[in-house]
Amino acid sequence: MVERVVPEGQRRRRRPTKQGAVLSERLIIETALRLVAQHGADALSVRRLGAALGADPSSLYRYFRNTDDLLLALADEFVGRAQEGWEPTGDWRADLREMGLRVHAVYLANPQVALLAAHRTTGRVHETAAVERILGILRGAGFPDAMAVPIYHAFIDQALAFAALDAAALALPEPAREADEAVWLAAYGELPAATHPNIAATLPLLAEEMRSSGYPFALELTLDAAAARLPGRRA
Repeated sequence: MVERVVPEGQRRRRRPTKQGAVLSERLIIETALRLVAQHGADALSVRRLGAALGADPSSLYRYFRNTDDLLLALADEFVGRAQEGWEPTGDWRADLREMGLRVHAVYLANPQVALLAAHRTTGRVHETAAVERILGILRGAGFPDAMAVPIYHAFIDQALAFAALDAAALALPEPAREADEAVWLAAYGELPAATHPNIAATLPLLAEEMRSSGYPFALELTLDAAAARLPGRRA
């Protein structure tokens, strides 16, 4: 794509696409999400999108400057989905926990897109709303600004990093994913206690723990660390 986006008021396509739908930014985003979920990163191309939409690929220029602009829209869509229906409770720990788990869950529901978008900064409406909300939670809890900002940084990067890590595992072909999980018993279970006493002692717990995401526990550790830095230590 080249940079020649049409202003918002001039974007509406007058005629339906071959599938009978009127082209819109929303339709393009939903179609792109479906294609990437089915076919991976290679599906995010003008040619494939145009074919899926039943529209001339050049018409996408009216909505997005290039494929990277579209990718940022997909990333912002995920942040928006994570906030749908969320309401603050006034308990800063509960609110941050809920927000982090929502972000993580949205990306894991769409692992192929997560691999492309979890590390991006969009500056768009949903992302800016999330930044405002999370900073509001921290400042409202009593964290001074010089502490609220790095806690926000650690909190959101942790959620997105685990989302990308766990999404990468989910995006593996099923045989590869099952083989990875089996290693904990097949390989680690064969290690003798004489040479690996700590692994041998914890193996049942270790094998079970490593089958799931470490994010929920890591999130609690982060919240504990944040609480310890709160003036007055009001957890």
